[in-house]
Amino acid sequence: MTIRLLVGLGNPGPEYGATRHNAGFWWIDAAAAKLGARLAFERSYHGLVARVNRPGREPLWLIEPQTFMNLSGKSVAALVRFFKIAPEEILVAHDELDLLPGQVKLKQGGSHAGHNGLKDIVAQLGSADFWRLRLGIGHPGVRTEVIDYVLKKPSPEHRQAIEHCIARTLDVLDLLLTGDMGRATMKIHAKPSRPKPAPTLAPTQEGKMP
Repeated sequence: MTIRLLVGLGNPGPEYGATRHNAGFWWIDAAAAKLGARLAFERSYHGLVARVNRPGREPLWLIEPQTFMNLSGKSVAALVRFFKIAPEEILVAHDELDLLPGQVKLKQGGSHAGHNGLKDIVAQLGSADFWRLRLGIGHPGVRTEVIDYVLKKPSPEHRQAIEHCIARTLDVLDLLLTGDMGRATMKIHAKPSRPKPAPTLAPTQEGKMP
């Protein structure tokens, strides 16, 4: 199994570009840059699309649905059906309230957990078996504030943390695309190594520190 489609979730338009809900778009933009691909609007697929040709393998597709988040599945399903891509050959990058900014997790299947973009993709595909790259954006702490929270810009510190985790996942992009999800997961989920403690200075002959 290899990944044939990379999906980034977000909302179209400059007013949404820097909001937390568009973290999936940020990831696709970075992936496209790494792959040397250029996204362009394709009416048939209701989104910004790029194709990457790979020697000896089927083409890789990238898409940012331009349908607004709640109708993301309309865009994804149109491309998936035309090119006969299986759910397990899809990786969806999206914002994740249950992870802190800078945290990222990889998983396959499971609940959409109230994320409207994932919810519509599951409904349109009739399957939840696609892969998810969950980019942490943090939680406002109160459920009633979630909508306002995701549609606002993160602080500069949080944006930097999110960008850092995007860069970390792109370091293992080759593993993701070849379907080596075990190794990719280990590297993505690995905690940064702690700095070594400074060496303790030995006391002088007088028993005092120099």
